[in-house]
Amino acid sequence: MASKEYLVRRTLLALLAFGTSASLPAQREAVLKQINVPHPYYFREMYLPQLTTGPSGAAWMPDNATLVYSMRGSLWKQALGSTIATQLTAGGGYDYQPDVSPDGKWVAFDRYDGNAVELELLEIATGKVIPLTSNHAVNLEPRWSPDGARLAFVSTQFEGRWHVYTMDVRDGRGAEPKRITTDRDSKLPRYYYSVYDHYLSPTWSPDGKELIVISNRGEIWGTGGFWRMKAEPSDSMRMIHFEETTWKARPDWSPDGKRIVFSSYVGTQFNQLWLMTSDGGVPLELTYGAFDATSPRWSRDARHIAYISNEGGNTALWALDMPGAAKRKVEAKTMKFIEPVGSLTVSVTDDAGRVLDARVSVTGPDGRSWAPPTALMHADDAFDRSERHFEVGYYHTSGSSTLTVPTGAMTIEVTRGLEYAVETRAVQVSAKGAKTVHVVMHRLVNLPAEGWMSGDLHVHMNYGGNYRTAPTQLAFMARAEDLHVVEELIVNKEQRVPDISYFANGVPDKVSTPSTLIVHGQEFHTSYWGHSGLLGLTKNIILPGYAAYANTPAGSLYPANANVFDLAHAQGAITGYVHPYDEMPDPEDTISRVKSELPVDVALGKVDYMEIVAFADHRSTAAVWYRLLNCGFRIPAGAGTDAMTNFASLRGPVGMNRVYVHSGAKLDHARWMRAIKGGKTFATNGPLLSLIVNGKEPGDEIPFTLGTHTISVRASMHSIVPVEHLELVQNGRVVATIPMSAEHKSASATVSVPVDKSGWITLRAWSEHASPPILDIYPFATTSPVYLTVAGIPPRSPDDARFFIDWVDRLREGAERHQGWNSAAEKAAVLDLISRARAEYEKRALEIAVSR
Repeated sequence: MASKEYLVRRTLLALLAFGTSASLPAQREAVLKQINVPHPYYFREMYLPQLTTGPSGAAWMPDNATLVYSMRGSLWKQALGSTIATQLTAGGGYDYQPDVSPDGKWVAFDRYDGNAVELELLEIATGKVIPLTSNHAVNLEPRWSPDGARLAFVSTQFEGRWHVYTMDVRDGRGAEPKRITTDRDSKLPRYYYSVYDHYLSPTWSPDGKELIVISNRGEIWGTGGFWRMKAEPSDSMRMIHFEETTWKARPDWSPDGKRIVFSSYVGTQFNQLWLMTSDGGVPLELTYGAFDATSPRWSRDARHIAYISNEGGNTALWALDMPGAAKRKVEAKTMKFIEPVGSLTVSVTDDAGRVLDARVSVTGPDGRSWAPPTALMHADDAFDRSERHFEVGYYHTSGSSTLTVPTGAMTIEVTRGLEYAVETRAVQVSAKGAKTVHVVMHRLVNLPAEGWMSGDLHVHMNYGGNYRTAPTQLAFMARAEDLHVVEELIVNKEQRVPDISYFANGVPDKVSTPSTLIVHGQEFHTSYWGHSGLLGLTKNIILPGYAAYANTPAGSLYPANANVFDLAHAQGAITGYVHPYDEMPDPEDTISRVKSELPVDVALGKVDYMEIVAFADHRSTAAVWYRLLNCGFRIPAGAGTDAMTNFASLRGPVGMNRVYVHSGAKLDHARWMRAIKGGKTFATNGPLLSLIVNGKEPGDEIPFTLGTHTISVRASMHSIVPVEHLELVQNGRVVATIPMSAEHKSASATVSVPVDKSGWITLRAWSEHASPPILDIYPFATTSPVYLTVAGIPPRSPDDARFFIDWVDRLREGAERHQGWNSAAEKAAVLDLISRARAEYEKRALEIAVSR
């Protein structure tokens, strides 16, 4: 791991490239930032409980006929065969993962309050809630021991890592938690998981002496296997079964002690319920289908298994009869609330009264979010705690939606992409009252009328989340976000590839319309060379869809991305680098060593676009892009959200990061891709840009004779949020600041810029701070360059060429040290790619020296 001083230095490099100070204030911070585990966007969705309008975790009452479950952020009780659900908790936060005590008097659960997840105890008879923990950590998955005297649970209390604890509980009071799992540095080269072993999902043996837990002890990939251990502090454990699991196994020990029910995706693309003996052995599948079945719980008499399914898209609670596997859905058609509630209807139209699809956020005074009973609820993955108590929640509407909400003040925020102004309303909802709010959306600009079509180059439909997304739902999301093209990238999550069955040889999905295209491409996953997008594949998905996965048959660094790009280009696809850089890379660092293959593939002419606005730091990424442009390479600006649309907690909605492409008034995917490759683009998460240079647009080249010339630059901007900076960037330097309106939401100006050498010019807009409702780290937009060529001499920069020579040298060092090659020929082929790229940068540096 790089030192803190080194990371600061890298960040400073990126900041200085933008002419800004290094003392940027903290704004958006991660949800549950105290968790000290890498890749939070995975465990946050796949392991942490999420706010959904449908049920999530459930537990049985002792009568074997009644369930307690979480829904809408509260706990509910409902009997099998009944459609009436009774609310048990309300207010104070979001309540999840209930477990009922053996005597039926208490419910242990976890409550998220915006800062931590604490264990609570509900006394069913009185409704009283008693805190069990107050350690400001993340405490999850409480499970009562069979005698009701102890709880086992998972907590990050120790060093922010996942460990199993037990707690004695007597008369509604909890004793000091005791960590029973050992903190171990595995020394393994894990990518998606911490180098420290973790322990998840405890379940008790019927005699209360043992636990089965999920742990990745000794493994590189996945959340790990099933381990039996004594229910006391010990490093002694024995593995009874191994598979990747990936967060969702959640085993439950049968009351007879003979069997374990758990969730697994072995041999399929989705999680289903499986049975195995409590000593391991060969598991047997219990449910089947192209959807997820998770969170199984045995009834006390072992005659039923309750579980959560997303078969209909949203989460739902089901009960499975044993034996026979007859199943019934537990539906809450009538909800009995313990808090006063009212009805709120939100309708959305345009100025002409036409119904509009849109994104809606409804928030109460305590910061909690609300949605209609069948809507897919989504939440942001970070927020500014000085502005709100919880992360924002939202849903998509087809024009009208009705919600049941607590009484009091409600704030409604409606957005529709980037071309409509944000609309906000404040309303009061009374008990048993019905409030209707009509929101009219006002268009700021109409870019499709000018031939500019928007698209998100990086979307995943299903990726291990709580929901099950189908193309119809994805198209609905796109319409609500006013997005024309969705590049849905098929990709693996460990061994499974959930959306591979949707690949259609480059033909838009059948749900596509003349104004909305859903196209299934691929993200190639290599944890070494950098992730890449393959858009418009016409023959096949490239498999395996990853390389450099240690301790697997795909452990070699071959194929490199350059080889993959050749395979994709042979199918007529375009290729690009996705979510490039969280920090400014430093090729001089010999500790971490840069691994991204980007400069190699650019030098070899294999990169058709870069996601400049992406799941990364936009300024750091742009700083690398500028250096490549200065070396004379032409790389169009793209944008991709990396949205996992079946996540309840996701990194922005579809189209949060989008590219506008000047491809003409008629939407055609082939033409759209050609325009991307031709650089007829601007990338944005908010500001809408226009750049015209001597009558030319981005992607065009303007030739000049030798000497000094003046270009006329017409720059304009519209934005749904205020923007702090609007600048012309020429050859990596700001050459003009464009004046904006008083509210900093629009601009239009013509400026003159001198040109005396070859290079490029772009228009960019950005802010140093986050600016809701843009759910990104900060607003940012850039056009692709207009290229300026003086006397036919290509652009060159000695400093930038040397920067990439050092980068390529680090790549060679890493490749030479790598031990996972399948053959000497593979190694030689990749080293040859690196050598040819280095020669190209040397040539460009030499051309500069000669010209000087």
